[in-house]
Amino acid sequence: MKFSTLTKGLLIMAAVAAVASLFVPLWTIYLDAPQYPEGLKLQIWANNLTGNIDVINGLNHYIGMKTLRVEDFIEFKVLPYFLVGFAILFLATAFIGRKKLLYIVFWSFITFGIVSIIDFWKWEYDYGHDLNPNAAIKVPGMAYQPPLIGYKKLLNFGAFAMPDVGGWLLSGVGIFLIIAVLNEGGYLKKFGKKQTIGTVAMFLLFFMLQSCGNRGPDPIQLNKDTCSSCKMSISQGNFAAELITKKGRTYKFDDMFCLKNHIKENAGEEGANFYVGDYTKENELIDATTAWYVQSENISSPMGGQIAAFADKAAAEKLAAQHQTQIKSWNDIKSSAPAKETPK
Repeated sequence: MKFSTLTKGLLIMAAVAAVASLFVPLWTIYLDAPQYPEGLKLQIWANNLTGNIDVINGLNHYIGMKTLRVEDFIEFKVLPYFLVGFAILFLATAFIGRKKLLYIVFWSFITFGIVSIIDFWKWEYDYGHDLNPNAAIKVPGMAYQPPLIGYKKLLNFGAFAMPDVGGWLLSGVGIFLIIAVLNEGGYLKKFGKKQTIGTVAMFLLFFMLQSCGNRGPDPIQLNKDTCSSCKMSISQGNFAAELITKKGRTYKFDDMFCLKNHIKENAGEEGANFYVGDYTKENELIDATTAWYVQSENISSPMGGQIAAFADKAAAEKLAAQHQTQIKSWNDIKSSAPAKETPK
């Protein structure tokens, strides 16, 4: 008996997601401390470790933790083969169309996932407990096991771990397989049309693949978020700005004046994503690099930046004409000196 089109599609999407997970990080551990305001990051891939490896190894040396080296992990050698092997199995199962084979593949992948999580936890446990007794810094009874997921305090560092794009892709593989098994078992008839379920599955894959790119701005909560520069409450969304560094750290500002000061103090924040509040909206962030700007002493902004940003060029030109000035691009605004700060 051959599989339905839905089951075949789910297995093909599972194969695509499994292969795609080879090209993005599976898991990420973030470290934050006062002496590292930008934070440190360790990204775990199917065959590699990236991020601030040298800095983390240097810090770990003082407290007796082992040096992180890719060649010390057998998992990095075999995991890519497992993922490719599962992708081939998914495609073969879709082609052969045997329900028994589908069940075997499903339970094999579930077992693989459970064993992988246990292995990861065991590595973290050994990494945090197997310390050099001759380390420069020794805290009796203290262990430094990073969290598997979530937040944990380690001395003066805050450690936060979560699945990265690859981890979510592999979670998606499990979801696709569950839906395929339920579909072939006849259980999905209770939940609606197969076409609807297939559409949901396609949307899930699209969402996971989209997460590989820029995640977009973090919405500003007016009168709750504070400016990362002047530390004052952000109260006017149409003058607000935001910067997300290439490491994922978010800075929020109540005025372009504060954003420009931050850029100046941090050498331009290479690789960062910039967002500004649309002057015509109450609280909507837009891409700063494609926005249009009007700068005039007649524009009253929270910290005296005197800059209004627009997604619509015509709206910017209209305000510029009212103030007898010209519209500007992001490069014009970014390269100009910050205006003189004025109190709120």
